[in-house]
Amino acid sequence: MKITLPAMLGVAAMVLAVLGAPALARGGKAGAHAVAKGARHIQVKPAARLKAKPGARLAKRKAAPGRTPAARHRAYSPQQAKMAALRSSAVLILDPAARQVLYQKNAGAVMPIASVTKLMTALVVIGAGQALDEVLTVSDADVDRLKYSSSRLRVGTRLARSTMLHIALMSSENRAASALGRHYPGGTPAFVRAMNAKARELGMQRTRFVEPTGLSSLNVSTPEDLARLVMAAQRQPLIRRYSTDPDHTIAQGRQATRYRNSNRLIASPGWRIGTQKTGYIAEAGRCMVLHARVQGRAVVMVFLDSHGKYSRASDANQVRSWLVRARR
Repeated sequence: MKITLPAMLGVAAMVLAVLGAPALARGGKAGAHAVAKGARHIQVKPAARLKAKPGARLAKRKAAPGRTPAARHRAYSPQQAKMAALRSSAVLILDPAARQVLYQKNAGAVMPIASVTKLMTALVVIGAGQALDEVLTVSDADVDRLKYSSSRLRVGTRLARSTMLHIALMSSENRAASALGRHYPGGTPAFVRAMNAKARELGMQRTRFVEPTGLSSLNVSTPEDLARLVMAAQRQPLIRRYSTDPDHTIAQGRQATRYRNSNRLIASPGWRIGTQKTGYIAEAGRCMVLHARVQGRAVVMVFLDSHGKYSRASDANQVRSWLVRARR
């Protein structure tokens, strides 16, 4: 018997009516096979797979637990696809004038902050109104017995409080930061209480300090909280000056010790940095915070737990390039 085209189409329609959409929904191949049983001369191709937008797979893999789909799409839009490759685990890019978040990744995550702590140390020292020319002595109590890190500041060295603050901010000198806390009225315990009180005053609700250097992994904060700290530090001329000074030389007895800035971006001609601080301990990874101007616009950048020695600077350069392109 000769089967006409209308008859073939009729058979196909009956099969589709019986099977319904679910047969096709179970997968293209399953649906095609079901139709082919009733009408072997009719080919039904599987539905074409939609191509993922650039960065979509990265977004799915890197999105923090608990974030909503809408939040993931905001952070990994096609225009920000390259930003998804940042090597810092937590990032916040903020326009401080408009209080507008330009980019964020795990911005509410509570993490160790290493020597970024020293920005709060500086705020407390300046806020206490202690004489900056008072001479402080580095003692055995300032030696790091938590991480056993090295220091170029020898026990017995006597320096002005301003110099201690200078090398603590610029070169992250731990013994200097410890001496600053120890010479606070009431000693280090009172200094730490003042640090936490200042954090609450600034609205840093998920921040906690246990010592003034950042060597302890119990000094924790979030990118959101640290953005508040950076903005407060930026309002202090002494912190701006000391944290961005390229180098500084101190006298230790008859010897001169030259300190250099721990942030390699300070020497880069493409950057205009107002305030900065870097940090590193194993638990925190590479950290960096900045208050900078990009294309005439003030921007706060926070990078926590960056993987690789130069990755935090690379992340900052990548963000800066993105902001420059966005302003064109």
